[in-house]
Amino acid sequence: MKILAIDTSTPAGGVAITEGDSVLANVFDVRKQSSQGAPVSHASEEFSSKLFRYVDSLLKEVRLGLPDIDIFAVTAGPGSFTGLRVGLTAVKAWSEVYGKPIAAISALEAVAAQSLASSGLIAAYTDARRGQVFWGLFERSQRRLNSLGEESVMRPQEFIESVMKLAGGQSQGLDKGSNQISPVKFVSPAPEIIADALAESPLGNSVVEKVSEDLAPWVGRLAFGRAQRGELVYALTLDANYVRRMDAELYWKDS
Repeated sequence: MKILAIDTSTPAGGVAITEGDSVLANVFDVRKQSSQGAPVSHASEEFSSKLFRYVDSLLKEVRLGLPDIDIFAVTAGPGSFTGLRVGLTAVKAWSEVYGKPIAAISALEAVAAQSLASSGLIAAYTDARRGQVFWGLFERSQRRLNSLGEESVMRPQEFIESVMKLAGGQSQGLDKGSNQISPVKFVSPAPEIIADALAESPLGNSVVEKVSEDLAPWVGRLAFGRAQRGELVYALTLDANYVRRMDAELYWKDS
């Protein structure tokens, strides 16, 4: 079962071709750091505009064509509004043309899937800019991730407070000065964005597990699991989970 997985949820997107749990080919648009420390693309061109060139290159690398792909997998959010639209539009078109199903994967689930935790609660988060994080809480059981509540966007302090509420009494977790391990595992490609808020919280001794920003291979692996459970969709039923409204909607006012 060959899967074409794409991630356009962040400026540093990626494409992977997977088969089962194996990655046959992968490309990741690595971001460099500017002189001020801010992440920027290694080229001025956004990843979403290079997507089709990358897809074509990977297909040639593994000697496949789009008709040979069994499942098209895509990050359905949360993330960049424009980026998500490009990815979703691409897989919708391919699905309709080739009559193949789609696996819509949460970008946060692709982050949580990388955790080394074999069981328990996993709080995955990514940088949403504007001093906010996209986040979701998952429970890993029998190698499967189950989402607990809706994914959301909020400031780091609010995120940590929400995690503690969702986790209930269990997430009283790490009292400062205690050696007790918190039942909530924090996971992110950018651990530093909640560092200050986490240090000032009751979970201040928690260690955040840093994982890869390259989500496409994990999107492919999660899509394989979706296929095994019969949880695939087609173009007409595919939808995005933007979480945060687009800027035009946020700032529009009645004239």
